[in-house]
Amino acid sequence: MSDPTPSRRDFLKTSAVAAVAGSVVVPSGIAAGAFASGNEILKVGLVGCGGRGTGAAREALGADPQARLIAMGDAFAEQIDGSIKGLHQIPGIGNRVAVADDHKFVGLDAYKKVVDMCDVVLLATPPGFRPTHFRYAVEAGKHIFTEKPMATDAPGTRSIAESLKIAKEKKLGVLAGFCWRYDYAKRELFQRIHDGQIGEVLSAHGTYLTGPVKPMPQADKRPAGMSNLEWMVRNWYNFTWLSGDGLVEQAIHTVDWLAWVFKDVPPESVVAVGGRQIPAYGGNIYDHIEVNYEWAGGARGYVAQRQIPNCFNENGLYVLGSKGIGRIGPRGVTIEGANPWKYEGPKNNMYQTEHDEFFKSIRQGKPLNDGDRMVSSTLMGIMGRQAGYTGQKVTWEMIANSKESIVPEITDWNTPVEIPTYAMPGITQFV
Repeated sequence: MSDPTPSRRDFLKTSAVAAVAGSVVVPSGIAAGAFASGNEILKVGLVGCGGRGTGAAREALGADPQARLIAMGDAFAEQIDGSIKGLHQIPGIGNRVAVADDHKFVGLDAYKKVVDMCDVVLLATPPGFRPTHFRYAVEAGKHIFTEKPMATDAPGTRSIAESLKIAKEKKLGVLAGFCWRYDYAKRELFQRIHDGQIGEVLSAHGTYLTGPVKPMPQADKRPAGMSNLEWMVRNWYNFTWLSGDGLVEQAIHTVDWLAWVFKDVPPESVVAVGGRQIPAYGGNIYDHIEVNYEWAGGARGYVAQRQIPNCFNENGLYVLGSKGIGRIGPRGVTIEGANPWKYEGPKNNMYQTEHDEFFKSIRQGKPLNDGDRMVSSTLMGIMGRQAGYTGQKVTWEMIANSKESIVPEITDWNTPVEIPTYAMPGITQFV
């Protein structure tokens, strides 16, 4: 990230000016219909070569027989090597992993080199970096798959929103990693809810109760001489500026379910309780939070998120309507009440389906764009986190205009970055 490109903070200032002016200058990108014949090679690049990034590459190659993975970038070389090794072993796509040694890029600026080489870029780094990477890819005129969440603070979501204006003008495809939106059973349930099958929605309760996703190693495991920045990036899930916290990084899928229930209309306000029960050896994310949203008219939505070992686990949704109840749970996807129903249609791999539909839309010259809802759901998660961190009631207007930028300005691995501490409700201030 050490280059002439404007810093994230500078970009936020200039984008605000551009928005007021009512126009954004956009360079040309991939022409609509450029791959319409189906015979052209679609060059795919991967930025962030961990497990989810590797999965996204697998699904992208599986979505289009003419897709080729031609470039990869990561902060750490071993991530690239492990990802390539795994992809080569997958029947049907391994022979289309064509990443030459000089197309493997390592470092904090590796994303630029990958983006410059491809037609479709897969962004799967820690989400604290996402607004910068997304902006660069949009300016370069590339179709983009971006993992969830899209940012870790409100200024980051505003950066993404401004980039999306450019993406729309350039007719670029944007696929969001909110994969449940591409699950057949969930699609039918939410459509039935929207069609009124359970009546007026009164409340929705979602759970994301699981063990730790990426436990923080103890401090004595830190290699001598390793900078704070590298230590945090290697253990990115445990730091709010990199991951967004468990609610924003993992349980954001459950938050997105609530947004989907309410047709992506943002809530008016939220209150939350949370904290850290089990020591994390130096991280600063909470291991539990319970978030209570309120929509106009009084409808409520709740998310219970916990990541503690040896506890009850559940990932489900309960939607209470005036005529019935919609559920996602161990008994399947169902509706109970006046108009009972149970999904018995075909099952699908939602990760694969989202890429199938994305690549098909690129081939048709009408690239899909998940941009608006992906920004809204991400900000909704940040809104809940900040209510828990501060102990305050947070409105949608407050979070949409929040000035708190938690992502440090980084030039290289030697950039001095302090290890952050835990937020303390009642003491930590909303900014």
